[in-house]
Amino acid sequence: MTPLATTIAAELEIRPAQVEATLVLFAEGATVPFVARYRKERTGDLDEVQLRQIAERHQYLTELEDRRQTVLGEIQSQGKLTDALKTAILACQQKTELEDLYLPYRPKRRTRATMAKEKGLEPLAQKIEELNKTGKRAILVQEAQAFVNPDKGVQSTDEALQGAADILAEQVAERAELRRYVRDRLLTHGQVTASIKKGHPEGSTKYEMYRAYQSPVRSIASHNLLAILRGDREGILKVGLEVEPDPILQTLEKRMVKTPVAEVCQFYREVIQDAYSRLMKPSLTSEVMAEKKAWADEVSIQNFEANLKNLLLSPPAGMKPTLGVDPGFRTGCKVAAVDSTGKFLEYQAVFPHQSQNQRQHAAQTLAGMIRKHKIELIAIGNGTASRETDAFVGEVLKTLPNPPVKVLVNESGASIYSASEVAAAEFPDLDVTVRGAISIARRLQDPLAELVKIDPKSIGVGQYQHDVDQKRLKQKLDDTIESCVNYVGVDLNMASRELLTYVSGLTPAVANNIVEFRDANGAFQSRRELLKVKKLGPKAFEQAAGFLRIRNGKNPLDNTAVHPESYGIVDAIAADLALPLAQISKAADRLKRLDIKKYTTAEAGELTLRDILQELEKPGRDPREQFAYARFQEGINEITDLKPGMTLEGVVTNVTNFGAFVDVGVHQDGLVHISQMADRFVSDPNEIVKVGQVVTVRVMEVDTKLKRIGLSMRASS
Repeated sequence: MTPLATTIAAELEIRPAQVEATLVLFAEGATVPFVARYRKERTGDLDEVQLRQIAERHQYLTELEDRRQTVLGEIQSQGKLTDALKTAILACQQKTELEDLYLPYRPKRRTRATMAKEKGLEPLAQKIEELNKTGKRAILVQEAQAFVNPDKGVQSTDEALQGAADILAEQVAERAELRRYVRDRLLTHGQVTASIKKGHPEGSTKYEMYRAYQSPVRSIASHNLLAILRGDREGILKVGLEVEPDPILQTLEKRMVKTPVAEVCQFYREVIQDAYSRLMKPSLTSEVMAEKKAWADEVSIQNFEANLKNLLLSPPAGMKPTLGVDPGFRTGCKVAAVDSTGKFLEYQAVFPHQSQNQRQHAAQTLAGMIRKHKIELIAIGNGTASRETDAFVGEVLKTLPNPPVKVLVNESGASIYSASEVAAAEFPDLDVTVRGAISIARRLQDPLAELVKIDPKSIGVGQYQHDVDQKRLKQKLDDTIESCVNYVGVDLNMASRELLTYVSGLTPAVANNIVEFRDANGAFQSRRELLKVKKLGPKAFEQAAGFLRIRNGKNPLDNTAVHPESYGIVDAIAADLALPLAQISKAADRLKRLDIKKYTTAEAGELTLRDILQELEKPGRDPREQFAYARFQEGINEITDLKPGMTLEGVVTNVTNFGAFVDVGVHQDGLVHISQMADRFVSDPNEIVKVGQVVTVRVMEVDTKLKRIGLSMRASS
C-alpha cells in the first residue's frame, strides 16, 4: 500500500485498499462515472463524490510532493539542509506549512535585511542574537562601534544597530512556528472590515450595507466576503483585516526574548514590533484573506454545482412534437416547430401584441402550425412579453380540440446559445432569433440535452460566479455536467456533439466522429458498431458503451445501463428463466427471487449483479423525476400587479446560501430569504428547495422602484 493511499484513506475515513484500487483505475484511464457505475467491486462501492475527493487529494498531495522535492533540492544546494529541517519538511501535509519552512531560504528581492547584510552587519546581528540567548551583559553601542564603516554606507552606531535590527526582524518574520501562530490568531480573532470610500454619498451604491461593516474572520458569510472583495476591486469599498496587536506582541516577545538585560531586551522588543507590523501582518493578512477567499470560492462553487445539477436534471416534458415561442412586443414572437426527435420543422414570426388584425392572423398561424405538426407541447420563453404571449396562446388553445400543454420555460442563456459557434454549426442557414425559439422548444423536451450546449455561467444559477477562481469553477462545473449526463444516459442516435462530449471516455474529437459516422451510415443498430468509429478504440468503448443507449436496436440490452461486458450474465439469466431478452423485464418477480451468487464472476460481483437486475426490471428508464410545471396566476403579469399577502405559484430559479429566488411570472424574480423558507430554523436552503422546483409562496413586500420582491414559504405569517 502506498503512503499516498494511506494518507488519503485516513483523511476520507475509508480503507486504504479502496483508495489504492481507485488510483489504479484512474491511472488506467478510467473515468469517475465509469468507476462509480461499473467497478463497484474494485472500489468497495465508492460513490462519485468519494471518487472525485480521492482524485483531488491525490493531485494535491502529488503536487505537494513535487514541491517538497524542489524545496529540499534548493536548500541542499545552499548547504543549509539540516537533519531537523529535512524531517520537518518531510512531515508537511499542507503547502502552506512547506512554504513557511522554505521562506528563509527562498531567493529574495532586495530588502532592508539584505542591504544590511551587504553592509557587513550580519555578524553584529548574530552577536546581538547570541546576547539575547545567553543573557550576557553588553553595551550595544560599543558592540556596534566596530561595524561603523562609511565606505560601506554605515555612518554611525545607530545605523549599524538599525541594520542589525532589520536582519533580526526578517529572521523573526520568517520563523515558521511564529508565522503559524500569527496566521492562526488572524483567523480566530481577526475582524474583516469594510467601508465606503469618500465620494460615494449615502444611498448611491449597491454596497450600502457595507458602509461601516465588520465581521469576525472565522464566521463571515461567504457571500458577504465575495461582495466586499468585489466592492474593493471596483474602487468603492476599502477592505481590511484588523486584529488586536497587544496579545500577539506579548506572545511573540515571550517566545523570542530570553535575556534579562534591559537594553538587549528593549532592543529585541522593538525588533519584534517591527517584524510583526512591517513584515508579518501585511504578508499574513494577504495570506489569510486569500485563504478565506478560496473558502468563499469553494462555497460559491458548491452552490453553483448543486443548482446546475438540479437544473440539468430537471424533469423532461418528453420527446414530443413541440412549438418553441420566443416572445416579443415590437419585434413579434418567433415560433419554431420541432418534431419528437428535436428536429427543426418550420418557423414563423407572428405579431399578436400589435393590431387586432395581426392578432387574428397570429392566432390562425399558431393554430395552423399546431394542427400541421400535431403539436403536443408549447414552450414559451419567460423573457419580455412572456405573460402577454402566454395569455394569447391560451386564447388560441381554447379554440382547439385536445389542445397541447403550454409551459413557461426559463430562457436564461438561450440568446447566448443562439449567437454561439455551436448554434451556427447546427443551424448555419437560420437567423439567431429562430435558433433561440428552437432552443426554447428543445429545452422543454429535454433540458439536459439542450443546456449542455450553453456555458453554465450564462444560465443564471450561480452566486458571485464571476468573482471566484475561474479555473476551479470550470473544472467543477464540467465534473457536474459529466456526472449528470452519464447518470441519465445518452441516446446514441439523437445526441448532439456537445452532449456526446460529456459521455464517459469520449473526447470532443471522438464525439464529432460519432456524429459524422451516424450522418454517413445512418442510425447505430448496436453498441458494437461504435468500434467502427474513427479513433474510438477498445478503451474508449469500455468507458462509454454503458452510458449510450440505442432504442429499438438489435439487442434490447443496448437500451439499458447494462454494460456490454455483462451481456453474457444476462444471457445466462434469460436462459434460466426460459425467456427471450426482449421479455425479461416482464418477469420482475422472478428476477427478485434469483440467487445472484450463481451468476457472479471474478469481474462482476453481487453489487454489479444487483445493478443489472434493477436495470432489467425497468429497462431504459429515465432516472429523472416526473415532469411538473408552475401555473402562473392570470392577471399577475408585472411587479406592479403584486400586493402583500398574495399567494402564488412559482418556480425556483436560483438557490444561494442566503435564500432562493423564485419566478412568479412578473419578469422579476422574488427572494425567499433563508429566514422565510420554513417554520423552523434552516441552515442550508438546499435542504428545502432546489432549482426548477415548483413552490407556493406568499408576497411579503414589493419595492417597485428597486424591483425587489420579498417572498415567504412559511405557513405562519
